[in-house]
Amino acid sequence: MLTIGFPAAAFGTNCYVLAPAAGEECLVVDPGFGVEDTLREVLEQHRLRPAAVLLTHGHIDHTYAVTPVCGGTLAAHVHRDDRYRLHDALAHSNPGIVAMLEQQFGARATWKDPDRVVELGDGDRLELAGLDVEVRHAPGHTEGSVLFRLPTVPAELRGPGVGGQASPEVDTTVLSGDVLFAGSIGRTDLPGGDDAAMRRSLREVVLPLPDSTLVLPGHGPATTMRQERTSNPYLRGLGS
Repeated sequence: MLTIGFPAAAFGTNCYVLAPAAGEECLVVDPGFGVEDTLREVLEQHRLRPAAVLLTHGHIDHTYAVTPVCGGTLAAHVHRDDRYRLHDALAHSNPGIVAMLEQQFGARATWKDPDRVVELGDGDRLELAGLDVEVRHAPGHTEGSVLFRLPTVPAELRGPGVGGQASPEVDTTVLSGDVLFAGSIGRTDLPGGDDAAMRRSLREVVLPLPDSTLVLPGHGPATTMRQERTSNPYLRGLGS
């Protein structure tokens, strides 16, 4: 699997491009602020053709560019419980964050709803761009936060080499959005957040993932479940 990740222009949100190989169709995951130019370069360099956009959740730092990236032809895929966040998204965003972004970019923030939205549910299996994607609902950061799980990993990450450190072989990939980070988890104190729901998601959805899972989070570096199971303080004690 060809996997390319790069940060958005604000909040360090990771945008990912996934494809079976160069020259194929691809999936775009979490297109945040200002990703359009970099995404265009990635698509041209690897001769990729977007087939769909996947959203791990509906927060604006993960969705701001969803409409221009979809371009009126691609569908945006989001869990049904976060569907409302794609309608007039600025109204569902923290006014202070919007003001900060407008100051940073020197322009008024605008939003247009995507033309096509596919609502996802827990356990859905997607066959898009030649890839098999399993949807796991993991609320807590938002009502509709999900993990996207794929039964493959980038070829260069098989065996040693995740995060520049020696690691055991990885054989599956999870895009964890803002549910799980390297050494941390997503916030639960924002609108739609729920600490009890997050703990359930960590215990029932995250902890059962095999140690051989490569974790591509919504912010920060890649990690593995083996690493998080032993070192992430938010996972300790949840299995008991």
